[in-house]
Amino acid sequence: MNLAPDFVAFFLTFLWLVILTFFLITFRSTYSRMTKNGKKESIMGLMEDVLAKEEENKKTLDQLVSSYDKINRDGLSHIQKIGLVRFNPFKDTGGDQSFILALVDAENTGVIISSLHTRTGTRWYAKGVVLGKGAEYDLSEDEERALKGAKLLAATHKK
Repeated sequence: MNLAPDFVAFFLTFLWLVILTFFLITFRSTYSRMTKNGKKESIMGLMEDVLAKEEENKKTLDQLVSSYDKINRDGLSHIQKIGLVRFNPFKDTGGDQSFILALVDAENTGVIISSLHTRTGTRWYAKGVVLGKGAEYDLSEDEERALKGAKLLAATHKK
C-alpha cells in the first residue's frame, strides 16, 4: 500500500501542530502559575525577583553557616568527656569509697577532682588538665586512668 505524498505531508504537518500545541499549553500553564497572584509582570521581572530572593537566601545561608561555625567552636570548650574511677587508697577501710572524676572538653582540657575517703573524713583535691596533661601537678596513675576512661567513653559514644 503506497501512501500519497499529500497525505504524508498533511499527517506530518498535523503531528507538528499537535506537538507545538502541547508545548504552548505547557508554557501557558507555567506562565499562569508564575503570575497567579494577580500581577501581570514580564518574565524578566519575575526572573529579577527570583534572583533577588536567591541573593537574600545566600546571605541568610552565609549567616547561618557563620553562626553554626561559632556554636561548633564554642561547643568544643564545653565538658564533653567524663571519666570516673572508684578505688580504695587505704587497706584499712572497706570498699571503694574514694573516687577520681575527670571532666574535660574536646581537647582534653579541664579538671580532675579526687576524693580520698578515710575513717576520719573525706578530702577533696582538684588538678587542672591541659591537653591531657597535668597543668601544675603531674597526674597520678588513677587520675590517668580516669582521663583515659573519659576518652574511651567519648569515643564509644561517637560511633
